[in-house]
Amino acid sequence: EVRMPNIKSAKKRMHLSRQAATKNRAVRSRIRTAVKKVRDAEGAEDAQVRLAEAVALLDRAARTRLVPPNRVARVKSQLQLHVNGLKSG
Repeated sequence: EVRMPNIKSAKKRMHLSRQAATKNRAVRSRIRTAVKKVRDAEGAEDAQVRLAEAVALLDRAARTRLVPPNRVARVKSQLQLHVNGLKSG
């Protein structure tokens, strides 16, 4: 059973919270997909292009605190190490 608030401001907050949750879920999904694409990339050039896309999404998420900034830094570092490994052979 879903409880519906009686107070107008509470109804508005519930609506806005659901909107934000939906948007946040979509953004997190895009980030996860971008990270997977970097890890699954075959060549170094392809991986470098995908890395730039993933880094842009991660930085945006960190700026809005959707993802903790330290986690973003760690994932970016891991991805860069992966791409560098592809470059070296």
